[in-house]
Amino acid sequence: MHIDRKEVLRYLGYKKGEIYKNIDLLIDECIDEIKEVSHYKHMYRIFHIDKNETKVELRKSNLVFKGKDISEHLKHSSMCAVAVVTLGSNVDTKIRYYEKINLTKALILDACASTAIEWVCDEVQKEIGEEAKKRNLGITYRYSPGYGDFSIGVQTKIINTLEAQKIIGLTANENNILIPRKSVSAIIGFQDNNIKVEHPGCKRCNSAIRCQYRKGGSYCGN
Repeated sequence: MHIDRKEVLRYLGYKKGEIYKNIDLLIDECIDEIKEVSHYKHMYRIFHIDKNETKVELRKSNLVFKGKDISEHLKHSSMCAVAVVTLGSNVDTKIRYYEKINLTKALILDACASTAIEWVCDEVQKEIGEEAKKRNLGITYRYSPGYGDFSIGVQTKIINTLEAQKIIGLTANENNILIPRKSVSAIIGFQDNNIKVEHPGCKRCNSAIRCQYRKGGSYCGN
């Protein structure tokens, strides 16, 4: 696992400038600690899809993705991968522990874990890219429930369809938040290699107006 220190600082809201030595050392300590307690797992399934401008139906499943944004994401795709990734419950336990005794360390651990889960997602995306290559296809960027008008309410159906609770221990609570908390679900389309892939950045994010990263002239990386 690689945890990019610059990404950790970005999650913490640091801009250019001096970092206090004690914080600097604490970041290194937290990076090591997240690496030690993380037991990351992932899984995905590839589906053929039928779609129109407002919904995407995944064949041989009960999954239907509704919304113009997910339809736009998959507009050039005839197949997609549905992936789930988690760092495991030990990370949540460690962060909650430090929230009680050392809030600064808890915040840094959280930033390290966020950076770590993004690295795992990148690795899974590469793996899915290799699956697409076997079909002489390319892939889209990953797109998750909660982006744009793609409802977060689909999380439970994704988990049930993939049997993710049984296989990697992933669930969702009554608010459709993934548990363990440092987990991600994502949709990646398979499409012609010649189609240029552009990430929309903040354009389709429901949090764009209140996002602290945008206020700082950056973005979250999703």
